[in-house]
Amino acid sequence: MSDNAPAARGLFDVTEAIDRRFSPLQRRMYVLAALAMILDGFDGQLIGFAIPAIMKEWGVPREAFSAAVASGLFGMAMGSLAAGYIADRIGRRLLLACSVFLFGGATLLIGFAPDVQAITVIRFFAGLGIGAALPSASTMTAEYTPQRLRTLAVTGTIICYPLGGMVAGLFAGQMLPVAGWRSLFMIGGVIPMLYAIVLIFTLRESPRYLARVERRWDELRALLTRMSIDVPANVAFHDGQQDENGPQRASFGALFAPARLRDTAGIWICFFMTLLSIYSAFSWLPTMLTAEGLSPKLAGMGLTAYNLGGVIGAIACAVAIGRFGSRASMLVFCSLAAASAFVLKGVDVRLHTDAFLLGLGVHGLFMNAVQTTSYALCAHLYPTFMRATGTASALTFGRFGAILSSFVGASVITAGGSNAYLNLLGGSMLVSLVGLALIKNHLPPIAPKR
Repeated sequence: MSDNAPAARGLFDVTEAIDRRFSPLQRRMYVLAALAMILDGFDGQLIGFAIPAIMKEWGVPREAFSAAVASGLFGMAMGSLAAGYIADRIGRRLLLACSVFLFGGATLLIGFAPDVQAITVIRFFAGLGIGAALPSASTMTAEYTPQRLRTLAVTGTIICYPLGGMVAGLFAGQMLPVAGWRSLFMIGGVIPMLYAIVLIFTLRESPRYLARVERRWDELRALLTRMSIDVPANVAFHDGQQDENGPQRASFGALFAPARLRDTAGIWICFFMTLLSIYSAFSWLPTMLTAEGLSPKLAGMGLTAYNLGGVIGAIACAVAIGRFGSRASMLVFCSLAAASAFVLKGVDVRLHTDAFLLGLGVHGLFMNAVQTTSYALCAHLYPTFMRATGTASALTFGRFGAILSSFVGASVITAGGSNAYLNLLGGSMLVSLVGLALIKNHLPPIAPKR
C-alpha cells in the first residue's frame, strides 16, 4: 500500500478533526514555531545593525558588504528551496530543529570573523538555516491550526521575524556602544543553538503530514490522542485534500499545472517584490540613515520602528483578511505601502527626524502586512502534499529579489540618497500589487462560527 493511498476501510479525516479544536498541544506547537521565527529574525537582521560599526572599525566602504549581504540572501534562497523538498518527504519537525541549529552556529562564527571575506562565506551557511526555517515553521503552523484561525496563526508566526528584528535593534543599541559588534553575533548564535536542542525534545510532527505516510500512522494515532481527538479503531487516515489537479507527490512541475499557473505566477511576483523591498530595509536602512547624518543609535531606531510597524500591520491585515478576504485586504495594504514610501520623500530626515522615523514605522506597517500574510495565502493555494514545496518555491524565487536588494540598495543610496532609496521601496510595492491582482484563488472571508 502506498503512502498516499488510504486503506479500503473507514476513513478518518485528520484535517476535519483539527478544524474542530485548538488543543493545548496544538497551541504549544504554535508557540514553539513562533519562538523559532523570533530567533530567525534576530539572527537574520543582525548584519544590518552591525555593518555601520564594522565599516568604522575596519575602514571599508559600504559597497564592500554587498557580497556579504548577498551571500546570506543566496543561502536563504537555497535553504528555502531545499527545505520545501525535504519537508514534504521527511516531515517538518526535524528540519526546523536542524535549521535553527545551523543558523545559530554560523551566526556564532561571524563573531570571530577576521575580515569581510570571511563574513561573506559564513553568512551563506547562516542563510541556509534562516531560509529553511521560514517555510518549515509556517507550514507547521498551518497544519496544526484550525481553518478559522489559520490566517491569523500563520501571520502571527511570520511576524515573529520582524519582531525578532525589532528585538535585535534594541539589543544592538545597548550592546554596540559597550561590547562591540562581535558580541551581537556571539550571543545571537548561542541562543538558537540551545533552542534547537529544546525543539528536538518538544516539537511533534505535523499530523496532516503523518496522515499521508502510512508507516507512521501509529505515531499519528498517539499524537491525535494527546490532542484529545477520539480516533475509531481500524480506520485509515487522510488529510481531506485529495487533489484532482495532479499527482499526489510533491514536484516542482505540479506548481505550474494549468489550474495553478496563474496563482503560482502571481504569488512568485508578490514574494520577489516584497522581499526586494523588505531586505532593502533590513540590510541597508540603518546605513542609509547614517549616510543622511543620523547617529548609529538613531539609525538603529529607524529599523526598529519599521519592524514594530510591521508587527502591528501584519496582525491588522490578518484580521482584515478574515473579515473581507485576502484580495481586497492585501491590495489595499500594498497600495498604502507604495504611497507611504513616496510620501516620505517629502520629509527631510535631518530637519524632521522624528517624523521621518514615524513614517518609516507607517511604511513598515503596510509593507510587512503584505509580506507576512503572503505566507498564509501561499498555504491556502497549495494542498498538503505540496504545501511545503509551494511555499518554499515562492519564497526561493522571492529570495532572488532579496539578493538583488543587496547590490541595488548600496548603489541606490550612493547614487541618490534617501529619495532614490524610497523610490526603490515604493516602486517594488507597485509591481507587487500587480502580482496580487493576478491571483485567482485568494483567501475568502471566514464565515462567523455558528
